[in-house]
Formats: sequence, C-alpha cells, structure tokens
Amino acid sequence: MKIAIVNVQAPFLRGGAEVLADSLHTKLVDCGHKVEAINLPFKWYPESSLLDGIMACRLMRLDAGEPDLVIALKFPAYLASHPNKKVWLLHQFRQAYDLWRTPLGQLLDNSEGRTIRELITHLDKQHLGSAKAVYTISRNVAQRLRRFNSIEADGVLYPPLMNPELYYSAPAADYFYYPSRLNISKRQHVAIEAMRHVRSPFRLHIAGSSDDPVYENQLRQLIHQWGLQHKVKLLGRVSETEKAKQLAEAVGVLFLPFDEDYGYVTVEAFQSSKPVITFSDGGGTTELVEDGRNGRIVEPNAEALAEVMEWMWTHREKNREMQHEAHATISRLGIEWPQVLERLVA
Repeated sequence: MKIAIVNVQAPFLRGGAEVLADSLHTKLVDCGHKVEAINLPFKWYPESSLLDGIMACRLMRLDAGEPDLVIALKFPAYLASHPNKKVWLLHQFRQAYDLWRTPLGQLLDNSEGRTIRELITHLDKQHLGSAKAVYTISRNVAQRLRRFNSIEADGVLYPPLMNPELYYSAPAADYFYYPSRLNISKRQHVAIEAMRHVRSPFRLHIAGSSDDPVYENQLRQLIHQWGLQHKVKLLGRVSETEKAKQLAEAVGVLFLPFDEDYGYVTVEAFQSSKPVITFSDGGGTTELVEDGRNGRIVEPNAEALAEVMEWMWTHREKNREMQHEAHATISRLGIEWPQVLERLVA
C-alpha cells in the first residue's frame, strides 16, 4: 500500500510529536508499505503566520503519486483533503480550546483572536468530522475532541516506543530523573522547588533541550537562589544511550506536565521498569500511571512532590513491586506497534 504521513513541524524544535511521526514511518516501511512523509513548516505566532500555515494545509495536494491512504497527525496537517484520510490525532490547536484565556494560551482575546478561534473550530469540525476514522493518542485528547467539537473518536491508540530494546533496568543509584523539554508547561521549576524540602541524600537529574531560553534561565536562577547546586543537575540534551542509562539507574522518574496529551516519558520509564511520579492534573499521563501500583499521582505542588519522593526513596520493597508493575503496564494496555498499525491501515 502507498501511504502518505502528513504532519507539520516548527523548525528546529523536536519533541514527542516528531518522534511519533518518525516511528510511524519506520514501522510502516518495516511492514512492506511504500511510505512518504510530508512535513510542512509551521509557526503559530504571530497570527498571520498561523493563518498562513492553515492555508498551506488547506491547499495541499495529496494526489501526487496517488497514495492509497493518508494518515494525518496534528493541527493543521489534518486539514489537507484526501478521500481516504485517517487521523491519528496528537492534539488540536489547544490555544483555541482548553488553553483559551489561560496563561498558557497564545491567542489574544480580541476581535482578531476570536475570529481565528472561530475559524479553527469550524475547520476542525469539518475536516475531522469528514475523515474516514479519527484515532487519538489518549483518552484525554479524545475527551477534548468530544467536549469542544462534539466528535467521537474511533478509538485510542497509545503510541509505542520506536526502539523499546534500547531501554533496560539496573540497580538504582541515588537520583530521580526528569527527562523532557524544558518548558513551563512541563513544570521543571516545581521539581526544583521540591528539592528544597527533601532531607534524604538523593539528587535530581533534569535532562532535555529548551524551547524557551527565558524559562531555562529561570531554572538555573532557582537552583542558585536556593543553593541546590549539589542536589540538582541540569544535563541539557542527552543522547538516547545516555537517556536510557539515566532511566535505568534512577530511583524513579518524574513527569509533571500540565494536562499532557500523552507523554513518551512515562512509557520510556515503564520500559525501563521504573515507577513514575506525576501530578493529578497531568492529563494523559494519569491514564497510564496508577497510584501505588506503577507510580504515584500527587497534588501539583512542591511539598507534595517532595513527600512522595521521600516515600519512594525509603520504601524500597514497595518500589521494587512498582518496578515490576511499571514494565507490565505496556503489554497490559496494548502499547505495541502491531495493534496500532492494524487499526490505522485496516
């Protein structure tokens, strides 16, 4: 089968969405399909660039080469038309939906912003509603689609890891690990603040590149301000090999985003047999983490986080039980490529 994967990408930024697109491409090729990845550059600010991106996807011609199937991933890529288009929805343009009128939103609540929001809502309902099938990467994404667009997803397909064999488990060292893009929505600042309240001799390793230099500087200032240089390390972007090693030797893994769509970090941790600590408002992450079984879910504040890190550090036998359950979660929830590809290509 000839399959086109349609996606957009902000230049010089790489996160879970890009990893998912690359993984899907590789796995489809491995199954014998002819696959082309069509990626358009996308910038959502200022509003004129956002509108340009929308128009580019609306005008995209997908008949070249006559693909049998088009799989679109995220806004505005799924606005492209094709008679056999399926959507594996990573996320919509959340600034027009749940982030509207919040500090994390970027559309201004003025005449222009409201007009753009109405346009996005209209186009989403039209093009998602007319797709052959719409799958989401989490129940959280499906719930947003239902809430804001009155569209029922055809199912949830949790994205598997590209190379699960890279991850392994080793005896725990003396640190907790937080691998993710440095972004205020990921709340690394709360993890740093939590280290002010701990008394046990463990450390915190934070890894990831920054898409916001201002926020990265704020994190460094917090570490210096609170005298945490000996307790918190900012590792920057690390290789896949180093990330696997850091995961393998961690006591536990932190992943603290606000209302996350999904989050590969949790699956990487589970593949490494490591329990995950997340916040109760973490969105898709809380679909995977079960409190006390394969990790801990706590209220989103530094004191609560510090307390549960101390608990995980001291309750070693319980931690070993959660390690086993963490690894078992992947097969229990069907986070594996054969199940995903069967639904997308059928």
